[in-house]
Amino acid sequence: MTRATAYDRHPDHTLHFDDQPASLRVSLGDRVIADTRRGLNLREGRYPAVVYVPREDVQMSALERGNHTTHCPFKGDATYFDFRDEERAIAEIAWSYEDPYEQMHAIRGHLAFYPDRVTLTPLED
Repeated sequence: MTRATAYDRHPDHTLHFDDQPASLRVSLGDRVIADTRRGLNLREGRYPAVVYVPREDVQMSALERGNHTTHCPFKGDATYFDFRDEERAIAEIAWSYEDPYEQMHAIRGHLAFYPDRVTLTPLED
């Protein structure tokens, strides 16, 4: 027997990645947290596009894994990351799908950032 997925239940909810990698800088004030030219630009349903940044392009030492988690029926379970330095602490500036569903395996090893908590600057190629 085939198990139904969220994609089967919601066929109008589409998820797709842009063909070209996204170039993006993520910062808090003068502090650059991420800088990538290899981001995955995910378009999901009617939501604004979200860039998933490879961990290798993120200053992971600036982030701490938080306790909060959520579940997305399309991507899987999300974990959240807080920013902390000598001057400030900001909860949940980023999220990651550590073990996403097979259909979304491309975002494994990537983080996405909240645009209202950090500055997202597109980079020129």
